[in-house]
Amino acid sequence: MSDALAHSGGHLLATHLEKVAELAAEFSKAFDPVEASKRWAYLAGLWHDLGKYRPGFQRYVKLADNPDAHIEGKVGGREKTHSAAGALWAMQQLNKSNQPYGNILAYLIAGHHAGLDDWDGGLKERLQSDDSEQELKEALAANPPAHILAHGDVVAKIPGGASGFALWLRMLFSCLVDADFLDTEAHFDAGKPARREGFPTLEQMRLAFDAHMAALPVADTPVNTLRADILRQCRAKATLPAGFFSLTVPTGGGKTLSSLAFALEHAQAQGKRRVIYAIPYTSIIEQTADVFRNVFKALGDEVLIEHHSQADAAEKDETARSRLACENWDAPLVVTTNVQLFESLFAAKTSRCRKLHNLVGSVIVLDEAQQLPPAFLQPILDVLNLLVAHYGVTVVLCTATQPALNSTTYFDANKNLRGLENVREIIDNPDALFDALKRVDVALPPDWTTPTAWADIARQLSAEDCVLAIVNTRKAARELQRLMPADTLHLSALMCGAHRKDVIAHIKERLKAKREGRDTAPLRVVSTQLVEAGVDIDFPVVYRALAGLDSIAQAAGRCNREGRMKGKGRVVVFVPPERPPKGHLEQAAQSLINTLPNANVDSLTRNLFATYFKDFYHSVNLDARKVVEKLTVNDRKTLSVQFRTAAEVFRLIEDEDTATVVVLYAQAKDDMGMLLASLDAKGPERWLMRKLQRYTVSIRKRVADKMLEQGSLKTSVVPGLYVQVGASGLYDDKLGLYTEGVPFDALGNVF
Repeated sequence: MSDALAHSGGHLLATHLEKVAELAAEFSKAFDPVEASKRWAYLAGLWHDLGKYRPGFQRYVKLADNPDAHIEGKVGGREKTHSAAGALWAMQQLNKSNQPYGNILAYLIAGHHAGLDDWDGGLKERLQSDDSEQELKEALAANPPAHILAHGDVVAKIPGGASGFALWLRMLFSCLVDADFLDTEAHFDAGKPARREGFPTLEQMRLAFDAHMAALPVADTPVNTLRADILRQCRAKATLPAGFFSLTVPTGGGKTLSSLAFALEHAQAQGKRRVIYAIPYTSIIEQTADVFRNVFKALGDEVLIEHHSQADAAEKDETARSRLACENWDAPLVVTTNVQLFESLFAAKTSRCRKLHNLVGSVIVLDEAQQLPPAFLQPILDVLNLLVAHYGVTVVLCTATQPALNSTTYFDANKNLRGLENVREIIDNPDALFDALKRVDVALPPDWTTPTAWADIARQLSAEDCVLAIVNTRKAARELQRLMPADTLHLSALMCGAHRKDVIAHIKERLKAKREGRDTAPLRVVSTQLVEAGVDIDFPVVYRALAGLDSIAQAAGRCNREGRMKGKGRVVVFVPPERPPKGHLEQAAQSLINTLPNANVDSLTRNLFATYFKDFYHSVNLDARKVVEKLTVNDRKTLSVQFRTAAEVFRLIEDEDTATVVVLYAQAKDDMGMLLASLDAKGPERWLMRKLQRYTVSIRKRVADKMLEQGSLKTSVVPGLYVQVGASGLYDDKLGLYTEGVPFDALGNVF
């Protein structure tokens, strides 16, 4: 059947299968230099659309002028499904006694639209159905070319053995899905592959970084002298072999640029393909990305991918446009969030898995590594060990408060931690560095049981000329803000990224003006925790509500950050009138109390952090959703794994019911109008979604749906993405997103 089509518009099916097979095989070579995986990837590509030879599908695709016609689930009728045929063919051809090789390909092929499925209760039953058998029968009856049906020997050499099976299979799935997306993309938009090109090389970026740092005017201060030495050590250690590294630098020590210097130098020295810079909070990713863009501005605008959009389409909402909009991280520098990085590593859906093969041979910098989510810490550490041992990855744990991530044995064996071994510290003498960069005194409350009323905190803050207060929740931030003088500034993730960026820039300018004597008005800021990671503001006084020891240290990093004061900055820890939110924030606060039982302790002594984290990790279940168990092969005869269930429970944001709202930020009115018009006209193209994410706020979906009913929001062409209606008055120019009549805690607790 030589004229069979893969897609509308004359895309020949045999050509598509061959091209996807070749691309997938090429992608797999990155993580398998002996090419044992190459045949798996090739056959997955060759057979993934075998069911499209069915007469029912061919009639439809030849008549339909619809770019979604090839997407399974978008076309009605049993005669048009196509992803089961190749899976069954693989099982028939490759399954042998005690060698269920065909099942490996069945996972990949059957899931290339809807995502990886569980074997038991999902894929097994689907492939045993009469409909699937009929699909293969009809496809074979159409006489596909003999070379499409042919196969050679396959050998299962799984990186990491049985414990590495799930990651290896997801890597193969990534190769298949990305190859399928790219070949389909090239058919529907011949110019798009060319538009993917044009990123600078890592070597060009390293040279631009060196030129930027050399031209940077640096004041001759003790802090800058220490920062220069930190940068020097990062460059010197970059030539060491790939593996695990820790960069333990006090807040304010310049670790963001120094860690990037290490990553670029190490990538060149060890032949790495890209740098992935992962940040814990969506709320600060744009700041780090802007810092990097400024470093590389001589190379043009397109120097990195900034990826943290939560607007990925669900499988049931997938379209040709949404496919083209999803990221595959094909740039030399990617700035992303922990959510995107780790949820992708444990994902089942195609759009999330697509990027995985591009993690191979990369340098992954985990900024603020202490923020790795404790309820998922064990599966995260397991996958990091696999990436380093078998996929050519170097991991840099970058933080002022290194968590205790080495293997730990507790009295209760169920609490034991399989950790990271052979982690090399980049800094020669971290203790001496911490002593040299000590710039604050921390005042702890006289006891941990007596709270201070918000009104009393407001009075203390109002007596200060220049002060930052950091609290644990959005609700607390607005309550304290309400009690403060009218000119008090506010920061939380209820403000869109562009708004936060403008306010932070305003704060920095005012701090500079106050230091130079040009601004005599009080400067007071109330913020959630979003300022504690990567926001380089420098206050003489910082108040911090009770939280974990790492949060106290991060808050201290916003105080006398540059060491310009004659004496030390002042950090005041207080017990707020409300307890920290239940869960890990509450447990972190209790571990702080356990570590610092009284006020006569230097809370920022470096060795206290290991004590604190060991106590904290012992207090939580490090695999609360049993992800490791779900991704373990249950039956070697079938290779039964719960891919879909594991992906569903591996959600780093505890509230799974999250909606993304595009808000109308007044200062960007003209830009917003153009972007929203483009969204309506063109759909979710990648460049557009990247621009729009600067004007988004995440809230709970039930709240967004209520606002939709009230008429203050409308839906967009992107499934799951809401847009503020112009006249709704939904967005405040000081506080951000706000709605009358919606319970405040329903907007989301933290940040």
